Amino acid sequence: MRRWSEIWLLGLLLVALAAGPPTLPLAAQEPLADDPDELSEAESPAGGYLYDPAGRRDPFKSLLAAREPTELRGPRPEGIPGLLIDEIDLTGIFVTPEGPVAQVLSPEQDKSYLLREGDQLYDGDVVQIDRDRVLFKQILDDPTALKPFREVEKKLNP
Repeated sequence: MRRWSEIWLLGLLLVALAAGPPTLPLAAQEPLADDPDELSEAESPAGGYLYDPAGRRDPFKSLLAAREPTELRGPRPEGIPGLLIDEIDLTGIFVTPEGPVAQVLSPEQDKSYLLREGDQLYDGDVVQIDRDRVLFKQILDDPTALKPFREVEKKLNP
């Protein structure tokens, strides 16, 4: 008789474990916001967990995956302030009495611009212009980088 009661208790325990942990009814949980329309999918109780990176790298995103280009400071303006360093091609360097000037070709391939040292581009600025190269300081939007910028050198084709 004792053996049957042990088997019965073991079966009851297995059924209770299979049912999972007890949960409160949805009405007993505290609401996350006063207005249910203000709840986002991540904040909803049925949506799962909420992760707030607070400026840190998201640990759930792969470091090896290609990064999506992000808008650094909103939409890109026209002209030199809207140029990305990686998208321009260096086509010429001129030495003028006011200093060296670099000619670059924009991504549309139908507009060229003249850059001087100190000019601000969308993702950096012009640091130095020599007779055969231009040195840029590019701002990085990468929290894993040791420095918040990198130096990019564009050389003139011989």
